[in-house]
Amino acid sequence: MQKKLLLTILLNVIITVSQLIGGFISGSIALISDAIHNLSDVISLIISFIANRLATHKEQTIDKTFGYKRAEIVAAAINSTILIVLSGFLVYEAIQRFGHPKKIEGNIIIYLAILSILLNATSVWILKKDATNNLNMKSLYVNLFSDMVTSIVILFGGLLIKYKNLYIIDPILTLIIAGYLLYVSWDILRESIGIIMQFAPKDIDIAEVEKKITQLPSVKNIHHVHIWQLNDNDYHLEAHIEFYKDIKLSEFDEICERIEQLLADSFHIKHTNIQPEWNRDDPKEYIIPDH
Repeated sequence: MQKKLLLTILLNVIITVSQLIGGFISGSIALISDAIHNLSDVISLIISFIANRLATHKEQTIDKTFGYKRAEIVAAAINSTILIVLSGFLVYEAIQRFGHPKKIEGNIIIYLAILSILLNATSVWILKKDATNNLNMKSLYVNLFSDMVTSIVILFGGLLIKYKNLYIIDPILTLIIAGYLLYVSWDILRESIGIIMQFAPKDIDIAEVEKKITQLPSVKNIHHVHIWQLNDNDYHLEAHIEFYKDIKLSEFDEICERIEQLLADSFHIKHTNIQPEWNRDDPKEYIIPDH
């Protein structure tokens, strides 16, 4: 994965430098905006490269018991935040240009848009496989795919500028780019923040977890439940489980193994922490405030 990230960093550096130079020469704010967008990609890719290296090479220690497994989730949040902030900047610049339209060189826009499409398509192809099961890679994939779509729109705008002299299309395209960036980045930001805040995974129903566990003969109820994600694929559960009778520790071990297997098979929860109880006077709700 790290070699793939390094290659996509190189490709996006080429795009960014060429678009910045071409944008200033041609006078196109849409091209400069796309260059800034690609610069954010370079920053995001570097952050993701560092995060992936931390997550895969840094071992867990006594003071970092989870290691750096959440580093990629933090990177995904940063990446999507960069896009949202960038969108606001692009909207401001586009509004400014509406009042002061400028003559633009269409040929430069066309050539650089084609270059950007080819290089972004290569980057998207490189990251496609890893994006299916990694939120950080998904954020980069969506980011680079949006770059490719943006470059296609800019190519269309360059053709209109060259053959129709429609210079007003430049700020219009900039607004379209900004709106698209907001659309594609918001879900990733919300999902990554949810993981950081340790919200329950959206695909797990606590009531269904309770139903399956209480079907075991010895289990009376499950309460004080916490379910969260450490990263994309690492689900954790901790809960109190009350038993009908005062069982032996050896019996609890057997039941605990059955519960762990059930949770892994039905909900992909691979890490559990279960506190056994019998005839204990405490609240029995799923969620019990910690205060």
